[in-house]
Amino acid sequence: MPPIVKNDFGQVQQVKLSSDLSALIIEHKVTQAQVSLYGGQVLSWQPSGEREVFWLSKSSAFEQGKAIRGGIPLCWPWFGVHPNDSKNKAGNHGFARCQLWQVDTIDINEQGVEVRLSWQGKSMNDLWPFACRLTQVLFFGKSFTQVFTMKNLSKNDAYYTGALHSYLSVSAPVNATITELAKAPFDDKLTGKACTAKPLVTPLANGIDPVDRVYHSNDVMHVVDSHWQRTIELKSTNTKQWVFWNPGVELANNMLDIHERGEQEFICLEAASTEMQLLRAGESLTMAQKIAVTSHVTPNEHIN
Repeated sequence: MPPIVKNDFGQVQQVKLSSDLSALIIEHKVTQAQVSLYGGQVLSWQPSGEREVFWLSKSSAFEQGKAIRGGIPLCWPWFGVHPNDSKNKAGNHGFARCQLWQVDTIDINEQGVEVRLSWQGKSMNDLWPFACRLTQVLFFGKSFTQVFTMKNLSKNDAYYTGALHSYLSVSAPVNATITELAKAPFDDKLTGKACTAKPLVTPLANGIDPVDRVYHSNDVMHVVDSHWQRTIELKSTNTKQWVFWNPGVELANNMLDIHERGEQEFICLEAASTEMQLLRAGESLTMAQKIAVTSHVTPNEHIN
């Protein structure tokens, strides 16, 4: 299939993920990437000379009505279970990740590729009976930037929670440490307890033990992989928390969209606002993140 945009620096093609879903394939002198138009979801980003940054399940479903497992799902307009949906009839993480987004513009320059996507709808769910327009500006180069903008098109104020649910590819969860989280208090969703900051952040024990924590911090994070000798740096804008998640072996084995031992290949570190945020009628808000990779670093001391 011929590229939809091409110049001396790179090209972008639109390809089929399945019979009814499409993706953009980005090839540039400094990076490669892939974006699903279903969900407006980044699936991969690999700067030249680096390993893949994002993890994507080999068992992920590419069909309407089902979320794609991996990359950066958009959790919006609610994160996790909606607080007014005790039986979780509406499902986790809202509706944005299961909509067909459109391509507005694509710009290729010497530094990388910028893709602008949008989606608009109204009354998508009784839990969020508003009209809205969502846009994303995605930049793929030696670093990656994601700016997610939500506009309330209704005459009534709305409330939302949300997250940029990044699945980060690692050599193994046990090899990954995030020392900045040691400074932050957190809510442990597995125990239901609020916890004070810990002296050290304990990595997962070979991914066997699940972790699901909401850290109350918007500090810059560094995921240090002691085996791959690289650091992934994440900076967030207009978010309140970082969510740290891995399902662990037992839960992953019961998840059809995680391939065998897939939980050993990623951790999730998500720029999030997990407490209700006001989105006034007619107004827009953004949440954003910037991700960069530093290779061949001296890793932090491994924590057991």
